[in-house]
Order: sequence, then C-alpha cells, then structure tokens
Amino acid sequence: MKRIYAILVTLMLTITAGAQTLNVNVGNVTYQFPASQTDDMTYSDGTTLTIMGKVFTIDDITSITVDKTTVTDNTVSVEYDGTSASVVVSGNAAQYLTPIVSGAHVSIAQSDDLAEEITYTLSGSSDDGEFYMSGSYKATIELNGLNLTNATPVYSGAALHVQNGKRINVKVITGTTNTLVDAASGSQKGCLYVKGHAEFKQKGTLNVTGNVKHGIKAGEYISVKNATINVLSAVGDGISCNEYFLMESGTVTISETGDDGIQCDIDGDSSTGETTDHEDEDSGNIYLQGGTITINSSAKAAKGIKAEGDMQVTDGTINVTTTGNGDWDSDDSETKAASGLAADGDMTISGGTLTLTATGAGGKGMKCDGVLTVSDGTITVKTSGGLYYNNGTTENTNYTGDTDRISSDYYSSPKGIKAGVKTQSGNSYTYSGGMAIKGGTINVTTSGNNSEGIESKNALDITGGYITVNAYDDAINSAQDMTISGGYVYARATNNDGIDANGNCYIKGGLIFAVGSGSPEVAIDANTEDQKKLYVSGGTLVAIGGLESGSSLTQTCYSASSWSKNTWYAMTYGSETFAFKTPSSGGTTLVVSAASTPSLKSGVTVSSGTSIFGGAGYVDASVSGGSSVSLSSYSGGSSGPGGNQPGGPGGR
Repeated sequence: MKRIYAILVTLMLTITAGAQTLNVNVGNVTYQFPASQTDDMTYSDGTTLTIMGKVFTIDDITSITVDKTTVTDNTVSVEYDGTSASVVVSGNAAQYLTPIVSGAHVSIAQSDDLAEEITYTLSGSSDDGEFYMSGSYKATIELNGLNLTNATPVYSGAALHVQNGKRINVKVITGTTNTLVDAASGSQKGCLYVKGHAEFKQKGTLNVTGNVKHGIKAGEYISVKNATINVLSAVGDGISCNEYFLMESGTVTISETGDDGIQCDIDGDSSTGETTDHEDEDSGNIYLQGGTITINSSAKAAKGIKAEGDMQVTDGTINVTTTGNGDWDSDDSETKAASGLAADGDMTISGGTLTLTATGAGGKGMKCDGVLTVSDGTITVKTSGGLYYNNGTTENTNYTGDTDRISSDYYSSPKGIKAGVKTQSGNSYTYSGGMAIKGGTINVTTSGNNSEGIESKNALDITGGYITVNAYDDAINSAQDMTISGGYVYARATNNDGIDANGNCYIKGGLIFAVGSGSPEVAIDANTEDQKKLYVSGGTLVAIGGLESGSSLTQTCYSASSWSKNTWYAMTYGSETFAFKTPSSGGTTLVVSAASTPSLKSGVTVSSGTSIFGGAGYVDASVSGGSSVSLSSYSGGSSGPGGNQPGGPGGR
C-alpha cells in the first residue's frame, strides 16, 4: 500500500508539473483523465481508487501512467487488432460506462445516469470480434476504417449491436471503407442492429453481410444521408426498419437477399400518418428524396422497396431488378408476387428516375393498394414473366387458363404498374385506391402471358405527362371509369385492347395513340356489357383497331379505309401536325380525330419535330412527301367479348 501511495503522490506531482493526462489501464481498457479535470483522487482502505467519480478496484489496475495526450470529452475509441481489442475512455465519461473486453469482443454498458451523448469510434480489423453497446441515452457511433467479422459471438451474433432505444448517429467516416459480417448462427436480427433509430451519415463506405436475418435492422426509423451502404447479401431483408425510412442522399446497393431489399413496417398497432419533420412518426412510410438506390433481388415474391404505409419519391435514381417468381403465402392463403416498388398505402412520385425490371412469374414493376399519383419524374418499367398460379398444392409459372373461372387468391398477374384494390364479395365488387397521372415520363413494356401495362383497380385519371405503353394484354386498363383530359398517351396491346375501361371511358383532351390487337379487341374499349360507354369529346386521337361500338362521339371521328404496317403517317389539324409510325400488327380500322377536321397522309418523311412515344411519334412535325388518305365519318365499331369483360378481381 505504501508503494501505491508513493506512486500516486509522484503522479500528482508530475501532473502538477504540467503533464496533461493520467492514464489508468485496466486490462485492455484505458481511462484517460485530463489533469485539469481530476481534482482530488480518493484512495480508500488500500482497495479502491476514485477519479472523477470512477471507482477502480486496485487489484484490477494494470498500470497508471502520465503523458501529454489530448483528451476529448465524451468519447470512446475501440481499436480492433486481430484477436484483441483495446478501448480508450475519456475521463469525464468513465463513471458512466462499463466496458468489458473478451478477446476482440467488446461490450460497453451505459449507466442510466448518463446525461451527455457519447461518441464511439470503431476502427481496426478482426476476423472474430464484435461491438455491443447498451444504454438509454442517445449516442454516436463512428465507423472509421472498421473490418469486423463476428465468428464466435460472446455478447450477440451481430457484428455491431446497439441495444439502445434512442437516436443513434452512425457516421461512416468520409474516405473510409468499413465491412461488417455477422455470425453464421444465432438469433440476431441483423448484422448491424440498432434497437432505436439509426441515422447514417458522412461519405464513407459501409459493406454489410447478414448471415442469419437482415443486413441492417433498426427497431425504429432509419435515415441515410451521404453514406454509401452496400448490403452484399442477407438471409432476410437488406435493410429493415419500423416507423419510417428516409433516403436523403448517398448510395444504397443491395443484392442477394432472401426477402425484400428495403422494408419499412408500422411499429405500433396503427399509423400516426406523416408528421411535421417526422417527429414521433410511426407511419410505415418510405421517403425517397435523393441519392441512388440499386437493388437486385432473386427471392420469391420479394419486393425491392416495400412500405407498409405510403411511399413518396421526390428525387433520386432508383434501379430495382426482381427475378423471383411468385409464391404461395400459407398464412394468408393466397399467392404473392415480386415487385420493384410496393406500398400498402398510397404512392406518390413527383420526381426522380426510376428503372424497374421484373422477370419472374407474376412480377410487377410497381404497385400500391392505395392511390398512385405521378406528377413528375421518369419511370421505366419492363416485365417479362408469365402469369403465376398456385393453389397451395399446384404451381404453374406460366398459367394460360381462363382466370375468370378461378379465385384471384390463386394467381398473380404480371403487370407494369398497378394501383388500387378490387375485392369480390359474392357476386359484387368493391373498389378502393386508384391512379392519377398528372405529369412525368412513363415508359412501360410487358411481354409475359396475361401481362398488362398500366392497371388501376379503381378509377384512372390522366391529365398530363408522357406515357408510352407496349403490353401483351391491355396496355392501359381501369376497373372503373377512365378519364383522359391531357398528356401524351401511347397504348399498344399485342393481344388485347389498347385502352380498356371496365367503367365509362372519357376522352376529353390530350394526344392519344392507341393500338388494339385486332377483332374482337379494339383500340379504345368501354364496358358496354354493363351499359357503360366510350365518350370522345376532345383531344387528338389516333386509334388503330377502332373504337367500342355505341360510343358517344361529340368530337367528330374519321376512319381510313385501310392502313399500312410500319409506315409513317402525318395527321394535320389546324396548324398542328402529328406524325406517327404504324406498328407491325393491329386491328383493321384506323380512326383519327382532332379539334378541327384533320387530313391524313401516308408514307411521309419526317424531317423535324419533337420525338415522343419512344420514337413512334413526332409532335410539331415537319413532313414531306406521302400520299393523301381518304377519310370518312366514323360512328363506332362493333363490340366483342374482349377486354371489356368485367372479369374477376384480378391477380395480385
């Protein structure tokens, strides 16, 4: 005891002489006390030493040294080095923290008395280590060149586990690359798990592998700003959270997941809806406001980005490819299918560039159960899978039977874009959600069996935008009324109607180029079987395949006696000229209409204009040559048993 007392006296004299820091080493943990903060140190009964409220057992102290290290308050650094790790704790935080180090496995418990935020800086490398932190006060974790694999978990199977229900800043330090791999066994919810809400920041790179469940999991919300996050693989979701997900900027790349790429659920029993600045929000919403997201998923029925609430896309670049087929959901006793974007609530797109590809049976580019509203942005969707059928015992990835004669629970139809829900109860139906297209550029191509381009399970309203759809089945379909009063719309179906409303169809404005596959299908269809009707009262119209019989044509329509395939035509009305190229197939009747009596030429050469519809049309066109086409008044075609059949509620 006399020796220890003498050491302490010497250290105090040294500190007084100008040294800056007293280092107390306990195994692999060093506590650094600045001289200016230490004041009196209490040495009691030869068994304990108390410095700045931190009580040390003398027998646990490995050494005490003095140097001129600069100490930053409220900091902890953890450096991994192979099979070991060293921890350095700032003196002012020492009394509130209990670090335990076992090899390269580090656990730090925050006292409930802690009232200031601690910053934990993690660096170094270990093939068998982890970081576990518990507490009840918000914290910051800095990933500063960390390469950490949890091979034999001591505290948790996660590589990084924060058992703290508060806000956790996860700073991926600019210029660094960090890699986390969790244990191959265990009950961890993610390779990187935060019980509270995780905010990823700064411009470094984080690579994550989830060997048991998710890549990144938060019990509350997740936000991403500037950071580059790569989920290299995950047994479950790439990124999973509750409350809401916010992507402001940065880059997220996710591949080889066993479930969804990004998923956000409602945490409680009901949604709060969106709140001001997301304060106390629990909505299940996903907000995509910038940055780049790239997701490749091959899992059955997986969603690239899935919101239990609403989804809002205002900016950014989003690329999602799903290759998985549909699957039978035994819990809900129905089929489910893959989709690039999916929301149980509404979906709003007002900016950004979206490229969505689905190749699996029943796959969809994007879907929502509520209202889909598009006002801006560029959306490109391609699907190529067939219709998926599964009744719980029998699976068919390219079903070609009559879907009107089977339960919609048993099949998932491939679609480019789908919104709303049509529900059957006995012989009646209810409709919810729907679709409104007000602007933006939408390009949809579907080629699989029974695949529709754009489908609303309720009403569909188009007032603007550039829409180009090439589909196997109906190019544009609505389960209820459809109204087109603006925009540029190209709708071509190779096996059904170009435009098909199972309610009334109103053409009031815009420029519309519709192509049906041929009798009995038409270019523009309405549900005359239920006494619905097509109304043409405005707009500029080219319809190859004719119009539904019994149409109300208050704007005069004209028909050509015949048309030639793969030929450029020019329709001139007033001072405007619309040049269009006919497809390689379609119905026999060519119908045109405009605000003023049009003239038509075939075989023209287009020398200038603004290209639309993927090169199939030009507005403000300058043309030369060609032959005049004789036009006669058109009163409507013949109805057939084609796409205007009401049918069932439609596959999921």
